[in-house]
Amino acid sequence: MTKSTELNILSVSDFTRNVKSVLEYNFPSVWVSGEISNLAMPRSGHWYFTLKDDRSQVRCAMFRQSNQRLTFTPNEGMQILVKARVSLYEARGDFQLIVDSMEDAGVGTLQRAYEQLKQKLQAQGLFDSQHKQSLPEIPRCIGIITSPTGAALQDILNVLERRFPALPVIIYPAQVQGDSAPEQLLHALQQAQTQALCDVLIIGRGGGSIEDLWAFNHESLALAIHDCPIPIVSSVGHEVDFTICDFVADVRAATPSAAAELVSPDQEEWLNWLYGIEKQLSTHIERHILSLQQQLQWQYKQLKHPGRYLDEISQRIDDLSARLEQHLKLQIQSRREKILTLEARLQQHSPVHQLKHQQTQLQYLQQRLQHSLQPHFEQLQQKIASLAREMDAFSPLATLGRGYSLVKNEQDELIKSTTQLKKGQQVKVLFADDQALMTVDKLTPLRKT
Repeated sequence: MTKSTELNILSVSDFTRNVKSVLEYNFPSVWVSGEISNLAMPRSGHWYFTLKDDRSQVRCAMFRQSNQRLTFTPNEGMQILVKARVSLYEARGDFQLIVDSMEDAGVGTLQRAYEQLKQKLQAQGLFDSQHKQSLPEIPRCIGIITSPTGAALQDILNVLERRFPALPVIIYPAQVQGDSAPEQLLHALQQAQTQALCDVLIIGRGGGSIEDLWAFNHESLALAIHDCPIPIVSSVGHEVDFTICDFVADVRAATPSAAAELVSPDQEEWLNWLYGIEKQLSTHIERHILSLQQQLQWQYKQLKHPGRYLDEISQRIDDLSARLEQHLKLQIQSRREKILTLEARLQQHSPVHQLKHQQTQLQYLQQRLQHSLQPHFEQLQQKIASLAREMDAFSPLATLGRGYSLVKNEQDELIKSTTQLKKGQQVKVLFADDQALMTVDKLTPLRKT
């Protein structure tokens, strides 16, 4: 028996093939997260990169038929989550992962949380159409829940100004992005319900990433929208963006501008409708007059002598004509008064009254603020005066005022001992109210008692 048979010696190819089989059998599919490095994208369309964390790394390959399904392009340093098969590249004996799918780690986590909450609320029936409320045909007031500085608010206001400028609008400001955004949106919604001034609400913001829109995927906000007695139009992001609020709301608008179109009547359409009614009425009257004229002409043709009968018929015709004219005038006057009444009602809904009320309330709050701050300012002034008196007691000028003086040399340095002086030296002596320039004639030691 040969030595190779006794030791069961394998070739390198056989060994790597066996190891590959073992790896692929025991790890058919795994999820791994990490950071991309050494990313290579050759012309073949396949991607090769290293997936690493702070302690380890592993080579990865994602072939073209898999990476073509991605909706994003990875880059160096990106945190990702991959579903892969464990394998071995036999040519080099390198351990590697064959990636079948890839997700942005941050977006993937949010997307899974979004899908879980969506399924939960859908199972509870919050998305059912039977719970949806109809929007009012002509609202008496519109409430807007959004950021007061966002472009979405300006888009909504511009559309409302164009379509129906007399329609009152109340803005309930709230952050639409960040950790505190869900709480502020919920507070604004509760405030709108408490005031009960609006018969339709718009809640939303402009477009952004899934992280930017995440405040509108909050469960508490979704439950509050579902329970709100006021019809709500959700307008979050662009047409392709969907949030939990969109599914719970009574109506979902593709954009904030589209939401404004949905809740507001078109002033031009209403005016055209009124003009149409007036035109129909005029046409009807004209036809009625023409019909009467035709009847009159026919009656005239039927007239026979004698003249007295003719005179009576003529008088009756004149009477009917006068009554008809009077009736038509009354009808036209009634229609005009109705139109004027509608115009007056439109004027009553002007936002000018609301602005005057807000200005009065602002002046009242400013007066209250001024009155509340005045005692505080006086207390601070008294405290400052007391501290100034205490500081003055420790001031060097106060010491000089008690009869002491300071001696400085020509360099303006304080002299504390006669050892710093010499005969003929000029010194500066500072008193409480002035200073004097002196010359040292003699140094005499101080006798100690």
